[in-house]
Amino acid sequence: MSRSTQPSFGTGKLLRAALYAVLILFAVYYLLPLFVMLVNSVKTLDEIRGGNMMSFPEMFTFEPWLTAWSKAQIGVEPTGLSPYFINSIMMVVPAVAISTALGALNGYVLTKWRFPGDKIIFGLMLFACFIPFQIVLIPMARVLGMIGLAGTTGGLVLVHVVYGLGFTTLFFRNYYAAFPDELIKAAKMDGAGFWRTFTRILLPSSGPIIVVTVIWQFTNIWNDFLFGASFADFDSMPMTVALNNLVSSSTGVKEYNVHFAGAVLAALPTLIVYIVSGRYFVRGLMAGAVKG
Repeated sequence: MSRSTQPSFGTGKLLRAALYAVLILFAVYYLLPLFVMLVNSVKTLDEIRGGNMMSFPEMFTFEPWLTAWSKAQIGVEPTGLSPYFINSIMMVVPAVAISTALGALNGYVLTKWRFPGDKIIFGLMLFACFIPFQIVLIPMARVLGMIGLAGTTGGLVLVHVVYGLGFTTLFFRNYYAAFPDELIKAAKMDGAGFWRTFTRILLPSSGPIIVVTVIWQFTNIWNDFLFGASFADFDSMPMTVALNNLVSSSTGVKEYNVHFAGAVLAALPTLIVYIVSGRYFVRGLMAGAVKG
């Protein structure tokens, strides 16, 4: 018996080692661009031009970071990326909060307060998840112009709320679908109305799916370039558009170390979000998949 188990035990160890080797290879492959950006963002421009971009810096300097943040030439004035970082924060925070709240309400109504045609309404909202960005550009520009929000941060918030509502509704609807209907009926029998049932029963148990929705929306809105380039003016454009303007500038010397530092600054919020709450994202996503 021991002879028969030894080969299988050795094969299992070999397969595990091969699996770890493949995972490490993929991790290195995906982390390599981040490594290149980080090491070159702390090099001098002369060192980048005369050396290997994969090598560690001979002399560390944080001047490219300071230049990218507050001195880089984005438009007419050398303001750096800091004003546009604030624009992105002012756009992302309300857009994520509003779309998450509306998605939770939609999921609640579509699962616990059913009405004739609710499946049709959900199907139409689900269809919105598959509409390409480019299709809505002209209609949305027309709507923003009619309501006076063209070229403003509020207009960008509205665009991202509308476009993300299909996803947030899908997440919460799937999560609430398996929530026990008996609890909702008991709350109604005890006199709880629409809002009291939602805030006292469903919402306190929605932590995992709220985390999933917030991370999903934050990442998509922060990294969006098309809507920012299409609907924002110079004073309201987000970080991604400003970074593109910085890198695409055709005047002066190409400061690659400043470009790398700016790219890291633009990616930093999403990296922090995933590092801090990535495990909760996976747990919430699996919980929603099981419940749905």
